Amino acid sequence: MHDFEIRELTHLFYSDYPSSKFIEIVHKDSRPYDVVVFEMTPNYFVCIPFRSNINHKNCYHFKNSKRSLISKSGLDYSKILIIKNSKYIGGYAVIDADEAAEFRKNLLHIHNDAFSYIQTYINHINGAKQLHPEMFKRKYGYTTLKYFHLELGIE
Repeated sequence: MHDFEIRELTHLFYSDYPSSKFIEIVHKDSRPYDVVVFEMTPNYFVCIPFRSNINHKNCYHFKNSKRSLISKSGLDYSKILIIKNSKYIGGYAVIDADEAAEFRKNLLHIHNDAFSYIQTYINHINGAKQLHPEMFKRKYGYTTLKYFHLELGIE
């Protein structure tokens, strides 16, 4: 099974990645976003934000939580963050118990989907396997991955 932690991002992260320059990164003035953190390599982490309302397919939609019956809550792959500085990862976050249970039950599926989303982006940008331009626009038009080319090893 893949190791993960559910954390908050620190104010330092939001200071170093201001919304004025990094418009696709999800910012909330009142509180930090909760993210699931996977270790990508010994020096990098993949952080996937929990969102209350996701209106696209590049995500994992919760299906059995109370909140998902009201809105389209889930984990948003299009807003994945690639974090090198561990000072950007803050304290443990508490999420709804039913969403936590569903997340744990679908951990492998979520992990594989998220990493496939990242790898498809890398392959397209590097020219290894390009998507049709319209497909790329639909899937990655609002992605945060464009801010993390250095961390992803993209030239």
